[in-house]
Amino acid sequence: MDEVEQRPTAGSRLGVQENAGISTLEHGQKMPTTPTGKLISIKIQMLDDTQETFEVLQRAPGKALLDAVCNHLNLVEGDYFGLEFLDHKKIMVWLDLLKPIVKQIRGPTHVILNFVVKFFPPDHAQLQEELTRYLFALQVKQDLAQGRLTCNDTSAALLISHIVQSEIGDFDETIDREHLSKNKYIPQQEALEDKIMEFHRNHIGQTPAESDYQLLEIARRLEMYGIRLHPAKDREGTKINLAVAHTGILVFQGHTKINAFNWAKVRKLSFKRKRFLIKLRPDVNSSFQDTLEFLMASRDFCKAFWKICVEHHAFFRLFEEPKPKPKPVIFTRGSSFRFSGRTQKQVLDFVKEGGHKKVQFERKHSKIHSIRSLTAKPSGQHSEVPKQSCSFTYGDGADSSVVQKCRQGKELRVSVEDGGQHTSPSLKKSPKEGRRLDGAMMEVMEEEEEVVKDRSHHSRSQAQQPSTAGSLAGSPHLSELSINSQGGPAMANATLSPNLSPDNRQASPLVSPLMNDQTGARTDDEEEIRRKRFPTDKAYFIAKEVSTTERTYLKDLEVITLWFQSTVSKDDCMPETLKNFIFSSFEPLHKFHTNFLKEIEQRLALWEGRSNAHLKGDYQRIGDVMLKNIQNMKQLTIHLRKHTDVLVELENEIKNSRKLETLCRDFEMQKVCYLPLNTFLLRPLHRLMHYKQIMERLCKHYPPNNVDFRDSRAALAEISEVVAQLHSSMLKMENFQKLHELKKDLISIDNLVIPGREFIRLGSLSKLSGKGLQQRMFFLFNDVLLYTSRGLTASNQFKVHGQLPLYGMMTEESEEEWGVPHCFTLRGQHQSIVVAASSRTEMGKWIEDIRMAIDLAENCNGPTPEFLGSSPPDTKSPEESTVDQESEDDLNASRTSLERQAPHRGNTTVHVCWHRNTSVSMIDFSIAVENQLSGNLLRKFKNSNGWQKLWVVFTNFCMFFYKSHQDNHPLASLPLLGYSLTIPSESENIHKEYVFKLHFKSHVYYFRAESEYTFERWMEVIRSATSPASRIRVLSHEESHVY
Repeated sequence: MDEVEQRPTAGSRLGVQENAGISTLEHGQKMPTTPTGKLISIKIQMLDDTQETFEVLQRAPGKALLDAVCNHLNLVEGDYFGLEFLDHKKIMVWLDLLKPIVKQIRGPTHVILNFVVKFFPPDHAQLQEELTRYLFALQVKQDLAQGRLTCNDTSAALLISHIVQSEIGDFDETIDREHLSKNKYIPQQEALEDKIMEFHRNHIGQTPAESDYQLLEIARRLEMYGIRLHPAKDREGTKINLAVAHTGILVFQGHTKINAFNWAKVRKLSFKRKRFLIKLRPDVNSSFQDTLEFLMASRDFCKAFWKICVEHHAFFRLFEEPKPKPKPVIFTRGSSFRFSGRTQKQVLDFVKEGGHKKVQFERKHSKIHSIRSLTAKPSGQHSEVPKQSCSFTYGDGADSSVVQKCRQGKELRVSVEDGGQHTSPSLKKSPKEGRRLDGAMMEVMEEEEEVVKDRSHHSRSQAQQPSTAGSLAGSPHLSELSINSQGGPAMANATLSPNLSPDNRQASPLVSPLMNDQTGARTDDEEEIRRKRFPTDKAYFIAKEVSTTERTYLKDLEVITLWFQSTVSKDDCMPETLKNFIFSSFEPLHKFHTNFLKEIEQRLALWEGRSNAHLKGDYQRIGDVMLKNIQNMKQLTIHLRKHTDVLVELENEIKNSRKLETLCRDFEMQKVCYLPLNTFLLRPLHRLMHYKQIMERLCKHYPPNNVDFRDSRAALAEISEVVAQLHSSMLKMENFQKLHELKKDLISIDNLVIPGREFIRLGSLSKLSGKGLQQRMFFLFNDVLLYTSRGLTASNQFKVHGQLPLYGMMTEESEEEWGVPHCFTLRGQHQSIVVAASSRTEMGKWIEDIRMAIDLAENCNGPTPEFLGSSPPDTKSPEESTVDQESEDDLNASRTSLERQAPHRGNTTVHVCWHRNTSVSMIDFSIAVENQLSGNLLRKFKNSNGWQKLWVVFTNFCMFFYKSHQDNHPLASLPLLGYSLTIPSESENIHKEYVFKLHFKSHVYYFRAESEYTFERWMEVIRSATSPASRIRVLSHEESHVY
């Protein structure tokens, strides 16, 4: 091509300075020089399979070409995308945005670059633009077709059904078959066509924008979503694949993830020739550093992977683009490569704060055009959630009911529907009030995902259930629960059907459900008015606590009577006698408590004056309702007594039947089973204690002359009698249940659950070995102390490294001897180890409990502690060493193990203690059983402006968040072990009453209760989790939890 001729102007020939208009440059800053030179044509393969040609200056950097593509698409969030191409060495590389194009591509006119997604965010709700989500959906479609996004058949069919819905609209069998015959979305598609059409039938009325959102909602839960594999070998020569994601660096064998290195744990990334090196941060209180080494095919392969790792780290972890390093004067060492462009935080801030015009774009194969609805001017309150577009359907097959008008000023809402069909969603503008991404966003996501990522990556498919239950995962500050890793049919029967809005139209699902409450955003003035309309008597809020906790209890019963029963009925792995025994014990309770809840809610309605207001004065009490139902409840004691036998019989049958064990394990991976299955079996016994506590508070509140005092005192006497009868069996069953729960977290162990064994404490300690201090998980029982390490297999269970019998053991503090803070020595008859706690308080708890356990072991004829069937006996004499030296092979066994274990829940208390470096005791668990609470709370993040209403259930040291109390499963959870509970200070500018604050490191949450009573109750129960019991009562033989 010809060079562009630069002709001098008359003014320049005379030496006159050109007028560049009003200068916006700072003092001393020069005008940027306009690049000149030859134009070159470069072909770009777009995501919709079209090819576009762009002309750029030959000397222009790669950023000029990427900007040209984004401008051509009118793409605002172009920073998530990149250009990749095959270089002259046949290696797929990304176009460097800083280097000139001609220095990267040989013969650029003959090379085709691919415009693809480069950075996959953890949550597609962070993508604010409909066009961006459309391009992400095209990327998912492309990855499916190329076999890069692997999943099971059910997930693949569900993904394709959403693609088909966005391309041809509502289901029509003839059109569907014709379309699927002409378009191949996945290899061997023919076998899935019937299943695709079955799913497509459920998407009637779904717009293309909604289909994109649902497609990404399903895809992001797959283990291979956004993953590009880079072949490598480990130190032992085993063939593996490396990949990088928003969380860090991942290790795969085939398409199975076997390891992950979170960014927070990575200290340095480097490469040396063909070797890719990961230097991890040192362990607690240790200068020891662990460097991992992987061998790649060549230096160029290694450098290409290193560069994309550097870019991912910068994009997701940094607040702003890193500054260039100063150039060395003489010598250069290492690569000068750096990330160029905006970070994710900068992109989110730019899109939310900037005003953009409405831009029309066309969808390939679709009869629907979309116009992006964007705010014309920045707002003081920014919405984190994606904004829904106005979509208009036209053509022969258009259904007039699908055409909706954009209603300005209305909030976009979503909730979970227990059952029913999709109708046409109404498209509404998202609210301005929401949560702004604060600077600690990436750390929050990492910390919370770290606790639950194991379950996220290894969840099994959820079997189809009697009613549909969908969820959209929203807040990156909260952990998600029960996410499908291999697709599973969890979403098959969970089509994300939103509830009907008050105007009888459905709300659009294009909003994270945790970002908006079911009844819309309520202003503070409206909230105050609402509060003033309801009673302020403490007795009313005590009665309301009965109602809110009863709702949760009823949902817990349904886990057994509805969901588990439905799962078991589809398989013959459970004997009929056991089925009848379990469900005949629970169904009468479910029926009784359904009626009980109705009575309580009717009484509350009268109390609030919502009905029969003239009778209000006679119904400001709850004692009579409680007395009547507790008396009737005593007739169900025969069923309550069976629950201990139900638990024992089920565990025995699981032990004898591998098929039933698999069924129960898979059921625990479902979202509805948010706690271990055997915990739900003990819920009726736990509920009795809750009634007793509530009646104690009510009787303490009432004066003796109150009209409700006599009934309340009588009800307390009745429930106290029932609790006393069942208390001893409940203590035994809590220990039995905890042993079985721990059994699922441990491998390399036999016969953990034996008569006479009692669990005392579990937690994280650092063990001193030949390689320094290493984090280990310790489990203390009344006869033995186990120490384990977390396996890096798919199950993320804990591998037992050794056992210390308690008989004859001695403990002593040894900080001065070893120079390690908070360390103490455990001296057994055949082995001694040195361990360090995270704090002096933690050290005190461990020493106190271990000494108590030693006394128990010496004062009674307990069980023999030799139960590690797969571990070699310890023959080391005490003279060999005062510190246990773990072998290198033993430590590396879990690190290099490639065997795939069964999927396992990754958000158990054991895993939380591991990540938070803390511990809990059996007494803490018992207190947690008593301190359960549920109800509505308003939540606010550290840097957000508005409050959001959520249904919150607190149990098992964890807050579970729901859109409403009608939801079948939680949307997210927040484990509270390690968190601090305080009251906001004046400097935090909350200026609301009944607000408490939870924070852990940089993660801060504010919660607001509706009254002084509920505020005190939430503070009380949460404090029980954030401040575990520091003293453990010594168990006598009579108190021991034996069974």
